[in-house]
Amino acid sequence: MSEDQKTDGEQADGEGGGADISLNISHQYVKDLSFESPGSPALFITPQNEAPNIKIDYGVEAQPLSEKQFEVTLSVDVNATVGGSTLFITELKYAAIAAVGEIPEDHLHAFIMIEIPRLLFPFARSVVANAVNEGGFPPFLLQPVDFVEMYRQTAEQAAKAQ
Repeated sequence: MSEDQKTDGEQADGEGGGADISLNISHQYVKDLSFESPGSPALFITPQNEAPNIKIDYGVEAQPLSEKQFEVTLSVDVNATVGGSTLFITELKYAAIAAVGEIPEDHLHAFIMIEIPRLLFPFARSVVANAVNEGGFPPFLLQPVDFVEMYRQTAEQAAKAQ
């Protein structure tokens, strides 16, 4: 899949200003996908009287492939439990190869870690939904993610660690 994007002059941190930035996503792919339903078949036979507890974790990693080309991986881990039983565990690593145009060096990291995952999210959401559905569970849709806030929290945690 190929996708050319231009931002509307918006910088990665959400503040306005600056010229258009080109972004070309040449490939998108499932890098790793795991679905487990350790409680089956018993969990399908025994009626569940309580709503499941669903824990969702997200992660973003970026590896440089060249000066302006990166592999960006969005990780989505979903763990659904009810009582002491695990209903399902889904782990996805959805990646893209992206080439970025001219962007100031001090904004490059934020741009890669926010904008590219934002573009990948709908596709990763679909993969997770299909895996859960094919696993025999009702439809499950991930809620939209604020990648700007996720980036800020990660930066704060890194600053505290130093």
